[in-house]
Amino acid sequence: MKHNFLIKKVIWVGDSKKKLRNFPEEIKKGIGYALGFAQKGEMHPSAKPLKGLGSGVLEVVENAKSGTYRAVYTVQPGNEIYVLHTFQKKSKTGIATPKREIDLIKQRLILAKEYDKNR
Repeated sequence: MKHNFLIKKVIWVGDSKKKLRNFPEEIKKGIGYALGFAQKGEMHPSAKPLKGLGSGVLEVVENAKSGTYRAVYTVQPGNEIYVLHTFQKKSKTGIATPKREIDLIKQRLILAKEYDKNR
């Protein structure tokens, strides 16, 4: 069995880390656990591709009594994990991610790619 001990660095884009800090404790633990998988080059079972943003953009969805929380990250640029956005989904209509959240994720994906290219 081959083990990969290279742990990828997590880079927080925008206010994603600040917002995560305000989530309920069980949500923070779940998202942190899923990001730990990504740091080892693996994909946590709750991580799914975020539709409409191309390959390499994933989201982790965690539920609590207070609502549904999401973390969106990419491993596409370079060899780091860029956490693009963390938010609580407040919409009660459907499961789709609201357009304003998708727009913010797209902007931050561009920033992550530029940052990675200029390092």
